[in-house]
Amino acid sequence: MPTEQLMLFIAAGWLLNLTPGPDVLYIVTHSLRGSVRAGLVSGWGITAGCFVHILAAAAGVSALMATSVTAFTVLKWFGAAYLVWTGVKLLLSKSPASDIEMFKGSETSVAQGLWAVFTGGFWTNVLNPKVAIFFLAFVPQFIGHDVENKAWAFVLLGTLFNVNALPVNAGWAIASAWMAKHRGVQRGMHWLDRVAGAMFIGFGLKLAFTDNPSA
Repeated sequence: MPTEQLMLFIAAGWLLNLTPGPDVLYIVTHSLRGSVRAGLVSGWGITAGCFVHILAAAAGVSALMATSVTAFTVLKWFGAAYLVWTGVKLLLSKSPASDIEMFKGSETSVAQGLWAVFTGGFWTNVLNPKVAIFFLAFVPQFIGHDVENKAWAFVLLGTLFNVNALPVNAGWAIASAWMAKHRGVQRGMHWLDRVAGAMFIGFGLKLAFTDNPSA
């Protein structure tokens, strides 16, 4: 791949990762409610989910889902239900102080809390079929026609995309954790939870009403 095309791929990846969506909202929410460490772990969970989509696309599974209305619909409804469920939990959640204390307790409770955050980010990403469609639409544009092993090239470019997303996700986590230290944000955390919950439900409903696999 020419250097100019590689730099374009990296720049496009950064811009796409800066675009707000369910993944970014998940990172920001956990950074505000927990700590910068919770936000970073959220991002790692999302990155792990992206690797599932990358490997599935390279194996042809995502291509099958993109052309199969049934496969897309099943995953779509699972993903929509998960996002709505996450939103409802935030709407009904208690004071965010309970989350903060969870990350300040014993090593066992902290590890359990971070694992829950990681798996939540993982499933938020994996259960969103639009992520799979995105990789199928975006990555092949940067694979030359003369490349012999296109599946391997897809995995390499997908991995590069994921690695480039790590500093962006970390930036969201650090910025959100910094905002959480301000008294105004702390006092309004209850309402921020409600806003985040409503947004998760909105993302879930938007996904539920997506009919075209290529949309």
